[in-house]
Amino acid sequence: MTLFLVLALGAGLAPAQAQDGPLRIVIDEGVIEPLPVAVPDFVAEDARAADYARNIARVVAADLAGTGLFREIPEEAHLTTVTSFASPVQFSDWKAINAQALITGAVGLDGSGRLTVKFRLFDVFAEAPLGDGLQFGGPATSWRRVAHKVADQVYSRITGESGYFDSRVVFVAERGPKNARQKRLAIMDYDGANVQFLTDASALVLAPRFSPTGDRVLFTSYESGFPRIYLMDVASTRRRALDEQSGTMTFAPRFAPDGQRVVFSLSQGGNTDIYMLDLRSGQRMRLTSAPSIETAPSFAPDGQQIVFESDRSGSQQLYVMPVTGGEPRRISFGQGRYGTPVWSPRGDLIAFTKQNKGRFHIGVMRTDGSEERLLTASFLDEGPTWAPNGRVIMFTRETSGAQGAPSLYTVDITGRNLRQVSLQGAASDPAWSPLLP
Repeated sequence: MTLFLVLALGAGLAPAQAQDGPLRIVIDEGVIEPLPVAVPDFVAEDARAADYARNIARVVAADLAGTGLFREIPEEAHLTTVTSFASPVQFSDWKAINAQALITGAVGLDGSGRLTVKFRLFDVFAEAPLGDGLQFGGPATSWRRVAHKVADQVYSRITGESGYFDSRVVFVAERGPKNARQKRLAIMDYDGANVQFLTDASALVLAPRFSPTGDRVLFTSYESGFPRIYLMDVASTRRRALDEQSGTMTFAPRFAPDGQRVVFSLSQGGNTDIYMLDLRSGQRMRLTSAPSIETAPSFAPDGQQIVFESDRSGSQQLYVMPVTGGEPRRISFGQGRYGTPVWSPRGDLIAFTKQNKGRFHIGVMRTDGSEERLLTASFLDEGPTWAPNGRVIMFTRETSGAQGAPSLYTVDITGRNLRQVSLQGAASDPAWSPLLP
């Protein structure tokens, strides 16, 4: 599914200067007043593109509003209708409804079924474009990806951070009663759309994890009767078992940043340690050697350190060690138990699951264990995964009782904007992909 990008609609325009500087949302720890933004339906350049024009604008608006940083001004409040992409913007009409940003666009569809989508972003009070106009294109079937790319550009220009909308999530789709639940690997757009199944329900599957390029997935399967790590090509769904050693169980895999190595837990003779496997040579290296349980390893983005969970101190805690192994240092010292650590793609934070006083939390801390901050609390929250820009965390929340079921939620790293991902059926154990190419 190829998309192209053309920087051909502007002449190197710099961000517009308003009275207080460029239009910009400054994201900090405080309460943020969402920025009012107008997203009128994109202009259809021919009749066949009409549905795409409206649907693309709606996805762009939903992406931005879903961050909690933007508030869409409803269509019924608009004082003017955009009928031509080339027409001058009537800024007074948008100022009157307090729109601070305006997104306009146009959609064309050629005879081969290929979409062309143009858009511009305007600073309404400065009455000027905010950056270059851009053009995207691709097959009509990829219209949602085009919409996400537009939203990523808008988000980036106004926040100064990279976007995360044009990405996917691999997860475990669940069905059936709680005591006999069937589990399948599935993949979806970040917002829950376009769900596709990667495995059937013949074997229990756990812990899917994307490669750094998003084209492969590691996961644990019980199809042999014991946990075993598999590597799957997402496009073809072909898979193969990794590191098959008689009398061992392997689980909790994760890719190294170079995509050529895998770190995982191996259990043999009642002892569980962390190992690393080179996918090219098949060579395996043991990284920990302790009578305790060492599991859930995750690389730092520079590939030089690994965070993991261990009960070597007598309770489940977080530790960091060099990628070559060696003596780890403990980084979690709060009350309760800590697990499932995941290093932020920015490298500055580690997300984790915490259990304390009968409640589960998703939290973040600095890589030295300082500035711990709990973002959620519920009967069962677990398994965080980072958005590609390190701003949002997705996790599993399960409800209590005999009818309890897991769902996927997202939360900002400030603890704001807790949202459930829209999905049909139960879901757990998400892993976010990098931005799609």
